[in-house]
Amino acid sequence: MSNAFPIPLNALRAIEIVARRGALAPAAEELGVTVGAVSQHLRRAEERLGVELFARTPQGLRPLPVLAQILPQLSAGFAALQDGVAGLVSAHEGVLNVTVGSIFASRWLIWRVHKFNTLHPGLELRLDVSATMRDLARADIDCGIRFGEGHWPGVDARLIGGQDFQPVCAPQLLARYPDPADLAHLPVIADSASMLDWPLWLAAAGLDPALKLSGPVYSDASLAFDAAISGQGMLLAADMMSADAVSDGRLVRPFARPLSGPGGYYLATATGRRETRKLRLFRDWLAREVPDSAEGYVSQARR
Repeated sequence: MSNAFPIPLNALRAIEIVARRGALAPAAEELGVTVGAVSQHLRRAEERLGVELFARTPQGLRPLPVLAQILPQLSAGFAALQDGVAGLVSAHEGVLNVTVGSIFASRWLIWRVHKFNTLHPGLELRLDVSATMRDLARADIDCGIRFGEGHWPGVDARLIGGQDFQPVCAPQLLARYPDPADLAHLPVIADSASMLDWPLWLAAAGLDPALKLSGPVYSDASLAFDAAISGQGMLLAADMMSADAVSDGRLVRPFARPLSGPGGYYLATATGRRETRKLRLFRDWLAREVPDSAEGYVSQARR
């Protein structure tokens, strides 16, 4: 009887991870082996198959066409295996692991987790808060919430909101600078991790998109948000993230001019992964909660 797998399953897994991530280290971490062992997996697999799978470039390992063509099948196959193994452990059905960025977690999700828990008392929501994008194909991650345009390799993404954005600031800042349009002389907080575009908003508002802005610089979105609340400067923020702070008076939108940008928040899962009941419950809850939260949690509570 012929061997259905001419190369070991661990080698196939290493090939799949490296092809998606473009580096040996992520595969080594997930497989629990050294980078050298992953390199050996790839070399021996190419020898057994008699075909080169990767191009070695200065930017990392890139799958050659022969591998790129079958990569979706490999990824879907391993996602199905992970779901099958998870199904053997019934306790996993009571936990939903969500990877999320700090700004979404701290400004929106954490204030609404209790609502989800009340609706689904038998399902625990566990948040993996990280500034970096986690590998959604990992067995210990069910889904993620990412900001962007929704195009990530190996990822199925469903838009949940957050496209509108505009400047926000603390009321006390407006008291010191009564003309918010004078941005050249007003401190503007720079969030170096943000994907929101000041020139795009300035042009839409009829202001000079090349205007030189200056002020405090933060590499963490949540800290930049806190800096705005403390009155350190004007901040460009997604309306979805600023709604709660605006509703309770910690922030104001001095221009009242939102712009719908190309980016938004997406519920993201690994391509080929089966949608479990717990994931469907979370998706449906987000679809209801995001529109309901447009005015912020304070105004909602007072209704």
